[in-house]
Amino acid sequence: MDPDVPILCANNCGFFGNPSTNNLCSKCYKDSSLTNSKAPIEFAPVPKISTEVDEEEEEEEEKEGEVASSNSGGAKEKPKNRCSFCNKKVGLTGFKCRCGDLFCSLHRYSDEHRCVFDYRGQGRDAIAKANPIVKADKMEKI
Repeated sequence: MDPDVPILCANNCGFFGNPSTNNLCSKCYKDSSLTNSKAPIEFAPVPKISTEVDEEEEEEEEKEGEVASSNSGGAKEKPKNRCSFCNKKVGLTGFKCRCGDLFCSLHRYSDEHRCVFDYRGQGRDAIAKANPIVKADKMEKI
């Protein structure tokens, strides 16, 4: 074949084909590649390896399920959606403080709601962990 002569699509759609795409036009090649990729892929089943840890976890889950079923009969815990200071509804716009309470936009700062969380202590602990004291051994006298 002469390289100057265009090749028609192998699907006879009327467009020109490309030798790199098996003489298919871009649309027909895309369609054929999609149908080939949609072929079902079967995976070999993975055998389950049981260990003592798995058995212990299952026992713990069963115990938790029993506790949850006994608690489900009682009062349901509603999500907090009110400011702990002024009892205003906050919905999704509430701010959770480090002390564990939820506050509105007016009372979100620690000085506004009389927060009992020790920010200075936490800062000191964070600095102490990030910068440990390095102490060299004492030098021996000659």
